Amino acid sequence: MIPAIAAYQPGRQLLPFRESLLAMLGIAFVAMLVALDQTIVGTALPRIVADLKGFDLYAWVATSYMLASVITIPIFGRLGDLFGRKPFLVAAIALFTGASVLCGIASNMLFLVVARGLQGIGGGILIGTVFAVVADLFPDPRLRLRWLVFVTSAFGLANVVGPTLGGMLTQSASWRFVFFVNVPVGLASLLFVLRFVPPLRHLRESGPIRLDWLGACVVAATFGALQLLIELLPKEGVSMMTIVLAAITAACGAILWFWERRMGYPVVPVDMLLDRRLAALFVMSALGGFALFSLVFYVPLLFQGGYAMSPHESGMLITPLLLGTTVGSVLNNRLVTRIPRANALMYIGFALFAAACLALVGITGHQPHYVWMSCMGLSGLGLGLVATNLTICSQQIVARDHIGAVTALLQSLRIFGGMLGTALTGALLSHLYVSGVHRSLDSYQATQWLQSFASPDLRVDHSQQAALIEHLIMAGHVGGPMMEAARHALIDSIHVGLSLAEGAALLGLCLAWFVPSVRVAYAEAAGEGAVGGAGEVAAKGAAQPE
Repeated sequence: MIPAIAAYQPGRQLLPFRESLLAMLGIAFVAMLVALDQTIVGTALPRIVADLKGFDLYAWVATSYMLASVITIPIFGRLGDLFGRKPFLVAAIALFTGASVLCGIASNMLFLVVARGLQGIGGGILIGTVFAVVADLFPDPRLRLRWLVFVTSAFGLANVVGPTLGGMLTQSASWRFVFFVNVPVGLASLLFVLRFVPPLRHLRESGPIRLDWLGACVVAATFGALQLLIELLPKEGVSMMTIVLAAITAACGAILWFWERRMGYPVVPVDMLLDRRLAALFVMSALGGFALFSLVFYVPLLFQGGYAMSPHESGMLITPLLLGTTVGSVLNNRLVTRIPRANALMYIGFALFAAACLALVGITGHQPHYVWMSCMGLSGLGLGLVATNLTICSQQIVARDHIGAVTALLQSLRIFGGMLGTALTGALLSHLYVSGVHRSLDSYQATQWLQSFASPDLRVDHSQQAALIEHLIMAGHVGGPMMEAARHALIDSIHVGLSLAEGAALLGLCLAWFVPSVRVAYAEAAGEGAVGGAGEVAAKGAAQPE
């Protein structure tokens, strides 16, 4: 075992090469665990809802995870600074893996939503800890960037493999294996972290330690009430319940605003949010999350429920979206130092995404698969360019001692945007689908069958469709055309949801105009050798806000 290190010691590399390699392999497994879960579930979600019969909670499968993550990232990031990161890393891996098992054995949608929330707590701790562990192991920034290839490669691999793997497991075995697949990855992560990541003991601060537990609770209440309001408002309109939820959201938001300005380490750093140089970047991060998660969680429903594709086919067509984000990030890092303004790549990214969303809305299910894959790939490429540049621009604008805070806030806002996107798209989809089916059934004088058609999971469960068509025919109705009308209602409602994602991209494109101009220039570092065997020259960056 690696001996405990009494305190954090500055230097280029904390451990010898072999120990560093094994520790980073453990961190890479952790990164893969988080990234795989974020991408594998979306493909299986239509089948999950069809089996567990709970489309009303479709969005909550995603947002319960994201809500828990948003709260735990800053809290446990701070605790890791004070008490060392390894205990929280080990506990989070165990919690995440155990919650994955609970998700896999879920017998109803509510149980699954609660288990996903537990997963989100573990995932938030991992996200808030894993990159800080790399910084602890490699104090030298240039050396740290070289070793980060393990983490970024693991994220990229999981992003690419996740959708296809989710489709294959759902189609050939069961959607439950989508969650069980986390168990071997989690066990490997746990073994490597326990064995090879050193238990750093950080120096404690003098005086009492203040953690923003009240802020975390208020954030949970604010976002939870907001999501319930978004879901209920299209169904109930202005009612006593929606008025109460609106009041709770407003009151909690006001409390959060005033309370967080008093905290030394707030969950929501309000003062940073009010920085005019960064405001556009923060909004763009939320819009990017809104667009990405809308596609990840609702395009599979379009493919499987609207166009009758198998989960495997759906996963293959979603894969270019995640592959594109990885390619976009790599391409951005190659281009950003060769252009006068880094901001230009954000314009290109949002424009590519908006154009791809427009194409997704315009094409039908009869095109060859390469057409769909091209649209999804362009969407991912655009979002990859945007996400990387948001981080680059924000880190060049703020002072060095605020880099960690601004990076964490961008990540939290991206997750918040994803929550908002899945909630809004889900509420709109449900409302438009039921309205479209009601109109169709009314034309066939069969509105008494509305309850049978009310949930879109009907379009995923083929045995349920066949049984319903048989009952309709026995009752003297034309079952086939009525089912086809339900299919078109689902397609049209998802297209409207994709239009929201396109609108988010267009708004982001406009906001890019307000980002301060940033130029990133890299010069060869004198005296630096080649990196590994690839012969790359180490570089040090300088940014000049113009």
